[in-house]
Amino acid sequence: MKETINIVWLKRDVRLHDHLPLHKAVLEGSPILLVYCFETPLIRMPLYSQRHWKFVIEGLRDMHLQLRSLHPQNVQVIQGDFIDFLKACQEHFIIKGLYSSQESGIQWTFDRDKSVKKFLKTKQIPWREYSTEGIRRAVFNRKDWFNNWFEYMHAPIPITDYKKASFVSIPNELKVAFDATSFTKQFISSKQELLFQKGGERLGLKILKSFLDGRYERYRYHISKPLESRKSCSRLSPYLAWGHISLRKIYQETKATQKKRANGKLLYGFIDRLVWRSHFIQKFEDEVTMESQPLNQGYNSLKITSNESYIKRWKEGQTGYPLVDACMRCLIQTGYINFRMRAMLVSFFTQHLLQDWRIAAEHLGALFLDFEPGIHFPQIQMQASITGINTVRIYNPLKQSLEHDEKGIFIKKWVPELQLIPKEYIHTPWTIPPLEALRIGFELGNHYPNPIVDSVKTGKRARDIFWSLRKDPIVKQETKRILKIHAIPRKKTSRT
Repeated sequence: MKETINIVWLKRDVRLHDHLPLHKAVLEGSPILLVYCFETPLIRMPLYSQRHWKFVIEGLRDMHLQLRSLHPQNVQVIQGDFIDFLKACQEHFIIKGLYSSQESGIQWTFDRDKSVKKFLKTKQIPWREYSTEGIRRAVFNRKDWFNNWFEYMHAPIPITDYKKASFVSIPNELKVAFDATSFTKQFISSKQELLFQKGGERLGLKILKSFLDGRYERYRYHISKPLESRKSCSRLSPYLAWGHISLRKIYQETKATQKKRANGKLLYGFIDRLVWRSHFIQKFEDEVTMESQPLNQGYNSLKITSNESYIKRWKEGQTGYPLVDACMRCLIQTGYINFRMRAMLVSFFTQHLLQDWRIAAEHLGALFLDFEPGIHFPQIQMQASITGINTVRIYNPLKQSLEHDEKGIFIKKWVPELQLIPKEYIHTPWTIPPLEALRIGFELGNHYPNPIVDSVKTGKRARDIFWSLRKDPIVKQETKRILKIHAIPRKKTSRT
C-alpha cells in the first residue's frame, strides 16, 4: 500500500529556521519527502558555475547534519527533471501536497514553475507556495509595498519543532534514476577553494553574529573600499542569495542589536540596504524579461559593435587599468568584491568599452558567489545606464582607484606584476618614468598591458551617448511606464 506524504521542494531556501513551507508541512503531520533537485538545464547555463553549486551542497550538508540526530534520513538530493521526479514519486507514494517557497528566479525557473503548476493541477495535487523576503507575486503596482514589507519583517518567526517531523527517503529505484552522486562528488576541497566563503545555515548565523558583535561599526566608512569592505561589510550576501539564512532573521537580529547598542544608529545604512535588496527583487519579479531585454525598451536603439579583444581583456583582468583588473582577478579567485567595485566593472565594460550589458551580466553572474537574479539584472542595467529612471553614472576608474585604494594595497595584492611600482605610479603605471621603470625592471606592454582605452575620451563619449538617449521619445515614454509601476510611495522608513 502506498504511503501518503507531503513533498517539500527546496529551492533557494536551504535552511531549517524561518522556512515556512517546511514549518507548515511539519504542522500538517504527514511524512515529509524533503528534496533538493539539481536541474541539468540550470547546471549547464553560463550564468551558473561550480562555485554556486558547491555553496549549495555545503548548505545541504549542513542542513542534513543539523537534522541527523533526530532523523538520520532527511534531505534527499537528486539530479534531473523535477516533473519527471514527481511522476516517478507517484508510482511509490500518494502525494498529498507540494510545499515550497516562491522563487524570484530567471525566466527558465519561472517557466519551469508554470509547468510544475500545470502538472500538479492535472493530478489534483495542491501546491502551497509561500512568499519570502516580503516579495509579492502578480501585483503590478507598489501601493503599500513598504508597509507590507515592514509588516512581514516584524512578524514573529515561526519556531518549527523538528522532533515532531517524520521524513521519508526515496526508494532505491528513484535513487538510481535521479542519482546526483556523479555531480556532487566533484566538489572536493582544494587550496584555491579556501578563498571562497563556505555555505551553510550555521556558518551564515555565525557571520551575522560577528557582524553585529562589532564589524558593523566600520560598515558605513568602508562600504566603498575594495580592501576594507571584505571585513567591514556583513558578508551575508551569498547566504541570502542561496537562502541559507532568511532576510527576516537578519532584519530582526539587526533591529535587536540596534536597540541595545549605544552606537546602534550605525546600522541604519545596513537596514536601508536590506530594504533596497527586496525592492530590486520585486522589480525583477514583476519584469523578469530584464534578464535578456532592457527594462526601458527605448534602449534597444543603442548600437553596440562587439569587440572580442575588449571582452577578453576585461574578463581576464588585463585592461591596463590597475583597479579594474584587481577587482576582476579578485572576483575570479574569491567570488566577492564590494558593491561600488561591481558598479565600476559594469560601467567600464558597458560605457568605457561600449560593450553589450548582457555579456557582462552572464560573465559576472557566474563569478559572483552571491548571484541573485533579482539583484543582478536590475543592477547591471542600472549601472549600464539603460533604465531611463536612474541617473547616468559613468565611473572614472582612475578616480575610483585614487579615492578607494589610495596606497594601492588592494591593487598590489591582486595584480602582483605591479608589486614593485612606486605608489605614486600604482594607479597609472603608464606614467612611470623610463629610468624608474628600468631600475625596477618593469616594462609596460610586457609585464603589464597598456591601457585598453583612454578613459578620459571614452568617459566623454559615454556621457554624450547616454545623456542623448535620455531625450529619445521612446525612452521618455518607457520611463513614465516604469515609474508608474515601480515608484514606491514611501510612507514608512527603515528608521521605523
